[in-house]
Amino acid sequence: MGIYVLKPACKDYLWGGHKLVEKYNVDYSGEICAEAWTLSCHKDGLSIITNGINKGKTLSELINNKGKEILGKNCLKYKDFPILIKLIDAKKALSIQVHPDDEYALKHENQYGKTEMWYVLEAEEGAFLYQGFEEVISKEEFEKRIKENTLTEVLHKEYVKPGDVIFISPGTLHSIGAGLVIAEIQQSSNVTYRIYDYGRVGADGKPRQLHIQQSLDVTKIEKPVKYESPDKHMVSCEFFCVDKIETTDSKGYSYNADDSSFVSILVTDGEGTIATVDELFSIKKGDSVFVEASTGKFEITGNIKAVQTIVG
Repeated sequence: MGIYVLKPACKDYLWGGHKLVEKYNVDYSGEICAEAWTLSCHKDGLSIITNGINKGKTLSELINNKGKEILGKNCLKYKDFPILIKLIDAKKALSIQVHPDDEYALKHENQYGKTEMWYVLEAEEGAFLYQGFEEVISKEEFEKRIKENTLTEVLHKEYVKPGDVIFISPGTLHSIGAGLVIAEIQQSSNVTYRIYDYGRVGADGKPRQLHIQQSLDVTKIEKPVKYESPDKHMVSCEFFCVDKIETTDSKGYSYNADDSSFVSILVTDGEGTIATVDELFSIKKGDSVFVEASTGKFEITGNIKAVQTIVG
C-alpha cells in the first residue's frame, strides 16, 4: 500500500474563522479553525492516517514503522520530516512576524528555520498581505517603529487574488491579512517571531508574547521581489517543489512517484479519484494524500484542482 489519506491537526488561533470546516471538509468540531495541518510530522500537530491497515496511526508512526525509504532519497539528508503543509483561514489579520533561517533556528530553538510559500485560494475584496518593506529603512528606525507601534506604516502592502503565489524566505517580515484562505507549504518548523499583534490578547486575557530581540536579529530590511520560479514548477527551492494540478472528466493527471521523493496532494477544489495499479480512493476538496516514494505511477481523475508537493 502506498497511498494514505490524512486527517489534519487543527489550530484554534484567535484570528481564524470557520471556512475550513464549512467549505474544505475539514473534520473539526471547534468554533474556530484557523489552520489545518494537512501534512505534518511536527510534534505540535500530527497528521493521522484515515484508510487501510494503518488507519488511526500518525504519519510519523508510519514512517518509523516502514523506514525513511518511503520518503525518498531526497529526504535522507534531513534528520526529521522536512515539510509541513497547511490550510489557513484568516478571518482577521495575523500578527506581523518573521521566521529565522536554519542556522539561527537550530542554534536558538532546536528546530529548522522556515522557508514558506503561500498559494491564495480565496480573497475577499480588498484583501491584502504584508511582505517586506515599502522602502529600505535603518535598523534604528525599524526598532523605533516597533516600540511606537507604527511599523505597518513602512511595510509593503500586497493586494492579492485567488491563484497568486507568494514566496517568503527566512528573514522576510510578513503577515496574512484578513479575508484570505491560503494553502501554505513550508519547512517543518513552528518557529515564528511575532513583532506586532494589534494589541490583541490571548485566551488567558493577556497580550500574546512578542519576540522583539529575535526579530531584530533575523529581519532583513528589504523591499519584496516578485517570485519567479527557476524551472517548470510553480515554486521550486531547495526544500520543496510545488505544482498546480487541474483535471476534468475528459483530461486526467498522471505522475510517477519514483524513489527520489514522496508526493503530497492537497485537493483545493472539486472531487474525483486517485489510483495506482492496485489501489483506488475517492478524494474531495480539502483532502490531503501522502504517496510513498517508489509507489510508481498514479492517476487522478474527475474534476479536481490540487497542489502537488515533492522534496526536490
